[in-house]
Amino acid sequence: MAKKALITGITGQDGSYLADFLLEKGYEVYGMVRRSSMEKFDRIDHIKERVHIMQADLLDQFSIIKLLEEVQPDELYNLAAMSFVPTSWNQPVLTAEFTAVGVTRILEAVRAFNPRIRFYQASSSEMFGKVKEIPQTEVTPFHPRSPYGVAKVYGHWITVNYRESYDIFGVSGILFNHESPRRGLEFVTRKVTYNAARIKLGLAKELRLGNLEAKRDWGFAGDYVKAMWLMLQQQEPDDFVIATGENHSVRELVDTAFSYLDLDYKDFVMIDERFIRPAEVDILIGSSAKAREKLGWIPSVNFQQLVKMMVDADMKLLKKEYHLK
Repeated sequence: MAKKALITGITGQDGSYLADFLLEKGYEVYGMVRRSSMEKFDRIDHIKERVHIMQADLLDQFSIIKLLEEVQPDELYNLAAMSFVPTSWNQPVLTAEFTAVGVTRILEAVRAFNPRIRFYQASSSEMFGKVKEIPQTEVTPFHPRSPYGVAKVYGHWITVNYRESYDIFGVSGILFNHESPRRGLEFVTRKVTYNAARIKLGLAKELRLGNLEAKRDWGFAGDYVKAMWLMLQQQEPDDFVIATGENHSVRELVDTAFSYLDLDYKDFVMIDERFIRPAEVDILIGSSAKAREKLGWIPSVNFQQLVKMMVDADMKLLKKEYHLK
């Protein structure tokens, strides 16, 4: 019999790549979505006939228990969250409800319904925030610098707590920034590649950004979902940092995308104070030595390949949308 996986946040970037990956592995895939007037399924359009979409809500404990009873999953991947860091400044309480307390609701449902379900929690490099050491590892202390980061720290520790208290197979993947052509337009990587393509096609004249000196460790989402799966296949539950170990600034990102299109970014990029965070995370760079050693995980797409992949996808998308050659 095929294994069953339940993915919360299946319509997001990571959820859609994970669904692709698990279907290839022969899983029966279930995706949890919230009841919403603005449901967006574009990222899973290509597989929607092959996955089961179920309704439940991280704010509603009973709906989660009911979902587990219906699906009876072997593995549960919690990728649902208020995932855009700047929004967490505007909606800090709602961010806490989804990204922090929501994790507890799922873990409580697992504990009550079937403690043998293997549980993956999507932790984040934003938990490190004002970093205590470079690079960051599984034992680096957390110092989050946004309501999102704070909520993720709670989600991380409550998973550890349930693992230690109730013997639940709960793991946290501390994933550093991971991008793809399926990234939302509000995220800086996609904002850059999409607008570079628009400028190249004559559809825009400028791109406004915040802090160009902020540095991140950017990888490819398709690589990172494989690490999630690998974590749940181990004999013992453990937490892992998933990162490329490379550091690049927003300026490098912009330069790579624009140069690829034979453009000089200095002619088009403007600094806009509105996009500068109240508290910046300056340097995030992860060491995935433990994941490489214990999981055998290594990233297959480097920074330049990732940016070019995203630019190519956005050029194709825009040409189709505007009927350009």
